[in-house]
Amino acid sequence: MHPDELAALRSPAGAAALTAAAQVLAAPGGDDPLTAATALRTAGVPAPLATAALTQAALRARAVGKFGPAAARMFFTRAGLEQATRAVVADRRAARLRAAGVRHLADLGCGVGADTLAAARAGIRVYAVEADPATAAIAAANAEATGLADLVTVVCADATDVDLTGVDAAFCDPARRSGTGRRTFDPDSYSPSWDFVRSLVARVPRTVLKVAPGIDHALIPPGAEAEWVSVDRDVVEAAFWCGPLAGPPRRATLLRSGRPATGLVGDGGEPVAVGPVRRYLYDPDGAVVRAHLVAAFAATVSGTLGDESIAYVYADTPTDTPYGRCLEITDVLPFSLKRLRAVLRERGVTRLEILKRGSPLDPAQLRRDLRLRTAAGAGVAASLVLTRVAGAPTALLGHPVSAPPGPVGAPAR
Repeated sequence: MHPDELAALRSPAGAAALTAAAQVLAAPGGDDPLTAATALRTAGVPAPLATAALTQAALRARAVGKFGPAAARMFFTRAGLEQATRAVVADRRAARLRAAGVRHLADLGCGVGADTLAAARAGIRVYAVEADPATAAIAAANAEATGLADLVTVVCADATDVDLTGVDAAFCDPARRSGTGRRTFDPDSYSPSWDFVRSLVARVPRTVLKVAPGIDHALIPPGAEAEWVSVDRDVVEAAFWCGPLAGPPRRATLLRSGRPATGLVGDGGEPVAVGPVRRYLYDPDGAVVRAHLVAAFAATVSGTLGDESIAYVYADTPTDTPYGRCLEITDVLPFSLKRLRAVLRERGVTRLEILKRGSPLDPAQLRRDLRLRTAAGAGVAASLVLTRVAGAPTALLGHPVSAPPGPVGAPAR
């Protein structure tokens, strides 16, 4: 978004155009670009402003999932919204910083301002730095739109050049996209560079670094706490808490709609016993797996692994746990398409959930190959787990523990 376009949207005429655009998009047929644009122009909105308002209204609608009702007052770019931290994650981080005594935070690479706004909501004064002029203008506009401008100073500058004297903590969320806009998973391609990001720890002891969930554990700064965060079982980020902010070496934080946050901590290197498939299978949350805390999780359910390299945990009893899904296993089959198809037909299965870890099979192709029968009624639902047990390709058939319990079938031959 060009700064002039942002200024136009923030004018009284722009505000009216945004209101009209939101109404058009919500009306029947509003998802058709030509219909929506025609409706706004018919209402007297000039074409350039109509285009900008429709784009912004659509982004605001998408942003509700991350920002809640505040999204209706904020401004976004497509890339900025994609990279922005979800409010529930940013608010939790800000609360932890505030509890640690942080009062003046440097947000290096603030983007559209998600973490900046969360810190300000927590009462922290924020020095927000953004290299892109248009994005910096959006961050400042969002601070004003949400009533937080008194606590936020936005500067358009290269994060590597700013003076950090006077701040008592730093947060850095480096851009993880290439010059073409494609996502990059190589820390050496981050902007600012990984060398600069890592050097912040020496300059500002209380530093938090936000990184991609797939970050190599070898890149965790010495003495830092590495945290992986999931929201409704979707792993959304990793963060390194450095210096006095660090807690246990590894943490998995699980955020669930309508529930308190839960966390699992450990060293990340504990061994797990390996044994046979047992009556219940636990599929640990992705944050638990990414944090290398499967052993810590297994201890909470008295579980073991079926294969030392696969993060499925098996136990004899079901446990109500926030750290993973639990399935009751009814059949254990050495993998055979023919045998699996026969068992599913015997059980009358017409609806099948397919999970996999350690299997090269494509679930979509397997579903087609299984040729499940259709049923006039609801049919029978089941869960199929494709995995390895003691190194052997294995198919496990079962259902969530909320279903009535039943005996575990002997391994099919």
